[in-house]
Amino acid sequence: MIGGGTATPDVPPSVFTMPGGLSIRYDEPDPAIADSITGYHVYAADRSDERIDWFLPGTANIRVTLGAGPIDLTIRRRTYSPLPEVTLFGPTSQAMRAVTRGGVMVGIGVSALGWSRLFPRAASDYRDRVVPLAEAASSELAEGLRATLAATDRDGEVKPALDAFFARRLGPPHPDSAQIRKLMELIVDDGVEGLGELTRTLQLPPHSLRRLSARHFGFPPKMLLLRARFLRVFTRLVLAGDVLDYSALGDGYWDASHFLRDARAFLGTTPRRFMAQPTTFLQASLRARAAVLGAPTQALHALAPREPLDAPDPAP
Repeated sequence: MIGGGTATPDVPPSVFTMPGGLSIRYDEPDPAIADSITGYHVYAADRSDERIDWFLPGTANIRVTLGAGPIDLTIRRRTYSPLPEVTLFGPTSQAMRAVTRGGVMVGIGVSALGWSRLFPRAASDYRDRVVPLAEAASSELAEGLRATLAATDRDGEVKPALDAFFARRLGPPHPDSAQIRKLMELIVDDGVEGLGELTRTLQLPPHSLRRLSARHFGFPPKMLLLRARFLRVFTRLVLAGDVLDYSALGDGYWDASHFLRDARAFLGTTPRRFMAQPTTFLQASLRARAAVLGAPTQALHALAPREPLDAPDPAP
């Protein structure tokens, strides 16, 4: 069984404190693949008792279970039972309910740039869906990933093993990589005011923007902006310890009723009722991910700034 923690030395161990028998770990991917792979997480439970956890909507993930009991996952009105051992979680627009029975789950966050280099089909084909990874990519990728993780200690060896695995298997950059990257940056920018700003900044007509967004992000751009806005506010309230404090929502929300409308769309209920459900791993994940990767949830993940190109030496 893994130990809680991270390879990042300046993160205090208290960030990863969990109740007895549970542990969580986050690691940063190597900078060479960090545009495509947003982070690694490992959740573990020693006991095989049935437990329920809820997770927020977000971008695509690959997840691999190791020595785990059957897992049931519900997204909207569809339940996947049991989950395959090596699974693709497509981009999601509503919170997910997981029923687990012990074991280890390793997660790999996949950005829109990563999607463009790993998967031949549009991300929209898999939105709000869970499928075997071999169905969306290849059996070689799925089996290679399972074997790679099975050979690790499920702790400090996970990051270097996954770094090496994905460095070898990412395809070439997509022709639209520059636009994908810019759209990723705009979606998580709380200063972006709407679709008009996206089309002006990307210099794309609306239909081309929608096609780019569906192909690599899974949803229309308006949905991505709304999801990011809601998650910025909701995660801030959760981390502050008061999901009922709507006194200073900001981020474009006019009032509490406006925010609660989005809560019902993305959580399926009110924030208070959602957080009254079992959210042990969710709350631990928000804190740990923010400490290690800089954002509490993958849908708010910001790309690392690019190093500027060296200016050419002046002509003699």
